[in-house]
Amino acid sequence: MNAAIQAKNDSLKTKIKVLRVELAKGKLTQADLVKAQEDIKQLRYFVTKYTADIDELKQQNASLTTERDTLKTNLSTVNAKATNLEKQNQDLNAKVQVASAIKVGAANVVGYKVKKNGKESDETKAKNVNKLKINFTVASNAVAAKGSHDIFIRIIDPTGNLITNNDGGTFTSDGQELQSTYKTSIDYKDDGATYTVDWVNQSPFQKGTYTVLLYADGYTMGKTSLILK
Repeated sequence: MNAAIQAKNDSLKTKIKVLRVELAKGKLTQADLVKAQEDIKQLRYFVTKYTADIDELKQQNASLTTERDTLKTNLSTVNAKATNLEKQNQDLNAKVQVASAIKVGAANVVGYKVKKNGKESDETKAKNVNKLKINFTVASNAVAAKGSHDIFIRIIDPTGNLITNNDGGTFTSDGQELQSTYKTSIDYKDDGATYTVDWVNQSPFQKGTYTVLLYADGYTMGKTSLILK
């Protein structure tokens, strides 16, 4: 639009120069004056319309700027809500994971002497024990998944050291990577069943307290202990 006005203005300047020359020569006619006046009126109209259009565009721009700022504010609010909802969802998922992890209802561990003929008898003297039977039930849990659950067992000897062997490996519990003594699995049906894990130590048992810790579904499941004389 600026270019159009400039072109009109240049055209009028040229015409004015021509008219002055014609006027100086006495050759300017009434028709030429009328035409010049008409051109000036058109230029004034064009400038007036251009100015009005500029004002309207300024108002539209101001309105668009307001809408843009409003959209930015709304977007910021939506993003904040989305972030908050995501955190709430993560917290809820974490709570669900904790709630769905199976826990020990009751547990005990018994030392056994296994004779050459295969017969077993419970024993409390360390020198006679060559196997532990870890017995436990799982507390009723309506949100725990029924089916196979991996059970990781850590056995701590009387000196406070973790007993490790080839049946162990590593696992994650409560956000920490741990080494296990033994790994097995159970078929959980939420029916109050008792599970028994037989574990044979590759080294002789010592006198003192053995602590047995059980883990499942990424969390501590429970613990029990046994004192050998």
